[in-house]
Amino acid sequence: MQFSLSCVLLDPGRINPETFKQEPSVFFYTLGLFNAGTEAFYQKILVNYSLFACREGFGSALMGEAGAEDAAPPQAVLERVKDFGQEQTLALWKELNTNERDLLIKDLESLDLPRVDRIIKHSLAQRDRPVLKLEPVPEASVSTIEERTLEEREKWWSMGLKAICEGKLAVVLLSGGQGTRLGSSEAKGCFNIGLPSGKSLFQLQAERILRVQRLASQSVADGRVIRIHWYIMTSPFTHDAIRKFFESRKYFGLESEQVTFFQQGTLPSISKEGRIIMETPYQVARAPDGNGGVYSALKSSKCLDDMAMKGIKYVDCYGVDNALVRVADPMFLGYCIDKGVATAAKVVRKAYPQEKVGVFVQQGKGGSIRVIEYSEMDSSMAYAINQETGRLQFNWSNVCLHMFSLDFLNQVTEELEQDSIYHLAEKKMPSVDGHILGIKLEQFIFDAFPYATSMALFEVLREEEFAPVKNASGNATDTPETARILVLHLHTRWVIAGGGFVTHSVPLYTTGVEVSPLCSYAGENLEDVCRGRTFHAPCELTA
Repeated sequence: MQFSLSCVLLDPGRINPETFKQEPSVFFYTLGLFNAGTEAFYQKILVNYSLFACREGFGSALMGEAGAEDAAPPQAVLERVKDFGQEQTLALWKELNTNERDLLIKDLESLDLPRVDRIIKHSLAQRDRPVLKLEPVPEASVSTIEERTLEEREKWWSMGLKAICEGKLAVVLLSGGQGTRLGSSEAKGCFNIGLPSGKSLFQLQAERILRVQRLASQSVADGRVIRIHWYIMTSPFTHDAIRKFFESRKYFGLESEQVTFFQQGTLPSISKEGRIIMETPYQVARAPDGNGGVYSALKSSKCLDDMAMKGIKYVDCYGVDNALVRVADPMFLGYCIDKGVATAAKVVRKAYPQEKVGVFVQQGKGGSIRVIEYSEMDSSMAYAINQETGRLQFNWSNVCLHMFSLDFLNQVTEELEQDSIYHLAEKKMPSVDGHILGIKLEQFIFDAFPYATSMALFEVLREEEFAPVKNASGNATDTPETARILVLHLHTRWVIAGGGFVTHSVPLYTTGVEVSPLCSYAGENLEDVCRGRTFHAPCELTA
C-alpha cells in the first residue's frame, strides 16, 4: 500500500484531483510515512507532490501544513503577549493549522494590549476598594413636576427651540444591543411593538426628530429648514444590519447626511485572575464594552470632532429600547441651558421600594451624583422615607435619558480613558475549556456623572416618557405589549384632550389611538384634527 501511494506521488499524472481534494489527509499522512526512508527519496516525493499541488491550485495551504507542527509563533507576537502576561493565548499553537495560526495572529495583533492591560489591572484593583457612604440626592438638585411653573416650562421650551434653530443640539442613540431577549435576531431598534402603524422603534424616534425640526422651523420668522444631526451607535454585531435597515427605508424621511453611524468597541473577556479567555484555540473571547463605550467610541470615530465642526454645543443621549422617548426634547434642553450644568438626566419616581431599577445617589456628603444598581441597595436604603417630602429617600430612577454639554463630553472621555475602570460582569461564556464563568468588562453611560462639576435631575412622568421594551412577550413587565399599551393610552388621552372621541370594540385598557409623531410631539396642536371627530380604536392618527 505504501509503495502504491508512493508511485502516485512520484507520477503526478496518475493522481485523481477529486480524490486528492476529498482525502488530502491520506496523501499527507503517506508523505509522513516516507520520512523514515532515505532523505533523497523523501525529497523526490515532496518535490513531485509540490509540483502537482501547485498545478492543481490547492497545494499552498497543505504544504504549509507539512511544516506547521515545527513552526513557532512569530517572535514579536510571542514577546508582546508575554510582556502583558497573556502568553496563554498561544497555548494551543501547536494544534493549529496554518490558516488557524494566521487567524490567531491577526486577532492578537488587533488588540491594543497596553490599553487592555491597563483596563484589566485598574478594574480588578477597583473591585476591593471601599465604597463611600451613599446619601440621597439633595432635593435642590431635582426639578420636580409639581414645583415647575407654567412660566418656567414655556421659557425652557423656547430656549430649547432657539438652540435647536441655531444648530447647537445633536442626538446620540445607544443602539448596540441585539433583540435576543425579545426573541428577535434583529437589532432592538428594528423591533415592531405592534402599534396600529406597525412602525419600528427606529421609525418612531426618527419621526420625533422630524417633528421637532418642524416645530423649530415654525418658531423662526424666516421658516428656514432646521436639521438635527443623529449619531447612532451600533456594535460589530448590529452595524451592517442597522445601516441597511435605514437605507432600505430612506432614513424615515430624514436626510441621509444628517445620520452618522459609529460602532462601539469590544474588549476581551477575562478570568478572575485577569487572563484573557480564548473562545476557540485561535479566537479571543470578546464582548461589547457596554453602553458607556459610547464615550471612547465617539472619540475614536471622530464624532466629537464632527460635532465641534458643526457648531454643536449640547448632546441628547438615550437608549433605543424606550417606545415613549422624547428625542431632542426642547424643554429638557432649555432646562439644561438655563441651569448651566455640565450634564443632566431625566428621572422618574420609583414605583415601589424594591423596584429593580438603578437610582441616583450622592457619593458622600456634598459629593458627586452617581447611579447605583438596585442590587447595591440594602432594604434599609430601599425603604427609607424622607420625612419632609414623604417620598422615598432614594427615589429617583435612572431611565437612560441624558443631556451633555459637548465640553463635558470631551473632558470626561479623556478622564474615563485615563482611569480605565470598568464594571466586572460575571457571565457564562464559551471557551476552549467549555462553558466557563468569565468576566465581561463594561462601562455604563452613567459612569460619566461623578466627573461632572455640575449636574441636575429633571423629573418626568413614566407614563409619558418611559415605555421600556426589554423582555419577550409573556413576561410580566417591560414587554412589547406593555410598551404598546403605554403608548396607546398616552396618545388616547391626547386625542380626548384635543376634543376627540374614542370608541372601541374591545376593552379600552387593551387598545387605543396611536398619534403619529409627525402629527404631534407631546400632545400639542391636536385640536384642529381632533375636535368633534370620533376615532375607533385601535387606529392611527396621521398628519
